[in-house]
Amino acid sequence: MKVSRYPLALVATLAVSSLALTACGGSDSDDAQQKAPEGTTALNIKATDPAKLKQGGTMNWAIQTFATQWNIAEIDGLQAGPTEVMKALMPSLWHSDARGEQAPNKAFLLDADSKTVKGKQVVTWHLNPKAKWSDGTPITWKDLAANTHALDGHDKAFKVASTVGFDQVADVKKGKDDYEAVMTFAKPFADWKGMFNAVANQPLYPAKYVSDPETYNTAYVNKIPVTGNAFKLGSIDKSAKTVTVVADPKWWGDKPKLDKIVFHAMDQGSMPGAFANGEIDYFDVGGDSSAYKQASKVSSGEIREAGGPNYRQLTFNGKSAKLKDPKVRQALFMATDRATIAKSDLKGLGWKPATLENHLLIANQKGYQDNSGTLGKYDPKAAGKLLDEAGWKLSGHARKKGGQELSLRFVIPSGTPAATNEGSMLSQMYRQVGVKLQVQTVPNNDFFDKYITPGDFDVSPYTMLGTPFAASGATNVYAAKGGNNDARVGSKKLDDLLNAASSNAADPAGALKTTNQADAEAWHLAGVLPLYQRPDIAAINKKLANMGALGMTDSVYEHIGFLK
Repeated sequence: MKVSRYPLALVATLAVSSLALTACGGSDSDDAQQKAPEGTTALNIKATDPAKLKQGGTMNWAIQTFATQWNIAEIDGLQAGPTEVMKALMPSLWHSDARGEQAPNKAFLLDADSKTVKGKQVVTWHLNPKAKWSDGTPITWKDLAANTHALDGHDKAFKVASTVGFDQVADVKKGKDDYEAVMTFAKPFADWKGMFNAVANQPLYPAKYVSDPETYNTAYVNKIPVTGNAFKLGSIDKSAKTVTVVADPKWWGDKPKLDKIVFHAMDQGSMPGAFANGEIDYFDVGGDSSAYKQASKVSSGEIREAGGPNYRQLTFNGKSAKLKDPKVRQALFMATDRATIAKSDLKGLGWKPATLENHLLIANQKGYQDNSGTLGKYDPKAAGKLLDEAGWKLSGHARKKGGQELSLRFVIPSGTPAATNEGSMLSQMYRQVGVKLQVQTVPNNDFFDKYITPGDFDVSPYTMLGTPFAASGATNVYAAKGGNNDARVGSKKLDDLLNAASSNAADPAGALKTTNQADAEAWHLAGVLPLYQRPDIAAINKKLANMGALGMTDSVYEHIGFLK
């Protein structure tokens, strides 16, 4: 699973402000009864006052990948496993709540404010003077300046995962002392609270290790030289594929409840068994109903569910010869019974399925609204009419134009039950309107690199992962020249709306309104069809508190602990 920062893959939502693509899907078991999420769907972590938790103990945490690159802001480091490890070790200046609202993490950031000065956006960051790196060096304005320089995209030798936001910074200067950083933007950036923010997959790194490209790209390869959080590095065991982090006695914030966390890298299919055997205390179930079923039977564990910032979608290749006409893509939108797909994909996961009606915001996020219009409604009759207008006339059971049959390649990754399921259902749905869908299964490791990114497909399903920042990240997915615009469709109108939303730093309500206008245009262009918000499902030791299904929140590692 590749995780992307401000770019990409939209969040699965969030369209993005930070997205990451993943081919992950669910399985088809139907043994668990469907039920509505318990209470709020935004967060489920067994929230408990840390003072009431046991002092000490070890949490065993399963992750999918063991890294060679531990700088997760570097393009090769931004993967799910190392990202979870480094968020426990590196500073994040912000905490995110269940709706994606940001508040300063007082351990590092006392406060920050954005003002317009002489027509320029100026953000002043007031850092906590107590904050230090694990080598004893104070965390100062120099760290913010060095990270910004590395990530601004001006020097291509820095192999960065994303430049969004940082590429709009004119300069970072020292304020009244070393703990005040004054950041001036050349162009306003509404999502500035996503900077130096772990929930946006962008924690802070020490200035000395990001100051030049060579150091930035290599200092954290096969090692973690310096940390700066409630936990510090204990050991890295390459043979066992484990990373042990231990409570840092020099930590200046709330005392960590756990003594240590051991991250175990293992195959996704091994996690349910390891959980059942007590070898791990926590793993992400994702969309695997088989894992859900197995973990649900573990007496020492429980399932915690919340609405994650991720969503399942279909991408239609606008450069494909048969999909260049937007009417054809719009017709296929209306020929897709999204509610049925959602119900089928999510069967067995104990989650009430619902279609997602927005590309940029998810249902439990502030500002979410349905902008889909007629394109979000299942209407085969209207779909057929649009295909007629596009010149694809029904001839027997198939639509033809210029002697060609309307036959499309549906490219899916191997070993992904949800994608296989979607291919089967869509083949039947599209057949009703005279469109033939040919399902092509390709190796999982080749799916993005050899098919999606180069554009060797007509239609394809995958999940987009995201963060709470709706405006800025969307540029990479939906802008006409966006680096992650796999649909290859766009318009000046959409570009302008996305830019306006991400630049409206002074008016958050106005930015949300513009974000929804951008979403409406994305529906009209018909490149990406949102299917459903994917649940955040965690299997966890029932005695662990302040951890589980995080939704759009971030882990407060020092507050994770065992019940007394």
